[in-house]
Amino acid sequence: MYDPTRLAALVAVSEAGSITRAAERLGYTVPALSQQLAKLEREAGTALLVRHHRGARLTGAGELLLARARRVLDEMEQARHELALLAGLSGGRLRVGTFTTAGIQLVPPALTAFRRAHPDVDLTVRAYEPPLGIAAVAAGEIDLALTHTYEPADPVPLPASVTAEPILVEELVLVTSPGHALASSSSRLPLTELAGQPLISMAPEHPSRQGVESTLVRAGATPSVLVETPGYALVCALVSAGLGVAVVPEMVARTAATPVGMRPLEPGSLRRTISVVHRTDESHPAADTFRALLRGAFGRSAG
Repeated sequence: MYDPTRLAALVAVSEAGSITRAAERLGYTVPALSQQLAKLEREAGTALLVRHHRGARLTGAGELLLARARRVLDEMEQARHELALLAGLSGGRLRVGTFTTAGIQLVPPALTAFRRAHPDVDLTVRAYEPPLGIAAVAAGEIDLALTHTYEPADPVPLPASVTAEPILVEELVLVTSPGHALASSSSRLPLTELAGQPLISMAPEHPSRQGVESTLVRAGATPSVLVETPGYALVCALVSAGLGVAVVPEMVARTAATPVGMRPLEPGSLRRTISVVHRTDESHPAADTFRALLRGAFGRSAG
């Protein structure tokens, strides 16, 4: 059984006319390619190339093996294509739902890697603020969705056909206007230090934020401005303008479009978990591949 890599090397030398040019085409060094060709000659039991000052040419045995090599490599490429079709990764579609922060920070690099590997799959990205993406996956409107939950909070019930796979856990941090006294240190700030501070409250009726907002109010932060829709860009802009302080995910604070101060909180128990939601009652190779890319790129825990 001949190694396909060595067969491809023989084809490259035949087409390029020299080992040096073939090595450049394949991305090898000349010694590495020469080694592959020498191993192929040992497998064949005869000389396949004649080297000369202008390059290299194939022997009669080399020409015979070349014709077979091209057919073998063509068959392998056809098999690769047919396997991709069978797996749903050549053609087909992938429909991704995401909320704003993940759509800006997490989705683009993963989609770039997916498109590079599977250029024939049609991609669609739709915006769903949690928990709406979960319902969209359950209804078959999209193939997977990025969603989030907060701690402390009551767990979000999932439809029986859907599962959520955590890919990133991040702490919530305090954001303030630039130069604010509370952001003058990098040490963890006890929640009790928020007593009396005007709080820009983030959609306290929103299920995912209710536990966090209640914790902040119990610590003494005074509700000052209410942002009724879950939009962190607006929250950070109001904080930057000096209208109050807020507690947001660390990813949000670090990528805010307006200048803000930032400080970690004690005891670090306020967290956001970002998960990818997908159906468990049917197979979707493109969605499975994309989830693997997300796990590989972002799968980690804070702590």
